[in-house]
Amino acid sequence: MSHAREQLLAMLAEKSFRLGQFKLSSGGTSDYYIDCRLTTLDGRGALLTGQTVLQEIEKRGWKPDAIGGLTMGADPIVVAAAIVGTQQRRPLHGFLVRKAEKAHGMGQRIEGFREKPARVVIVDDVCTTGASTVQAIEAAREYGFDIVGVLCLVERQEAGGRVNVEQAAALAPFVAIFTAEDIRAEHIKRNEEAPGAPPLFAVSATCDFCDRPAVTNVPGNRCQLHRL
Repeated sequence: MSHAREQLLAMLAEKSFRLGQFKLSSGGTSDYYIDCRLTTLDGRGALLTGQTVLQEIEKRGWKPDAIGGLTMGADPIVVAAAIVGTQQRRPLHGFLVRKAEKAHGMGQRIEGFREKPARVVIVDDVCTTGASTVQAIEAAREYGFDIVGVLCLVERQEAGGRVNVEQAAALAPFVAIFTAEDIRAEHIKRNEEAPGAPPLFAVSATCDFCDRPAVTNVPGNRCQLHRL
């Protein structure tokens, strides 16, 4: 694992991962939540994101002209990669895909880089069902871009996300930099290793024995009264 990738994993585990009971945008529920924007919109996190994404693109040999995805999960990833590419003298343009065409002005759905023909990589922050990634793929193809790769920061490995994205991407490979299990394992490891760290806290959870707020999730959700 590269230094940038290792640091990005640590930052996602610390800033973006939470344990608890959460309702997902897909309509399902989960015992954890990952908000990558807490990392990708952090100054240092943005730099690490850009470096890691570029390293992955180079490793795959995709050689894109531009990188883009559906707003707004992709926004900070696109900007970070474009800036880092410029710093490293590897020009990479950025574009964003609106969720719907504008009802005014030029009425376009693709914002930013719009030159054709062009090789592009589609990016997203978290892939659950893959719906946002699929939207970006379809819009980019409809516009006339040649998609050479699809990349997400974190794959949840559930809800058929990978299958949905791979079907939409066709011959373009789909790559996840991390899985949710990678982030969870790093989160637990960091909490266990931190000197004097409190027990893992079950965010937004209630005690398994009563309705009081949980203060730990080890070995299960427990309030202050039932933790002993």
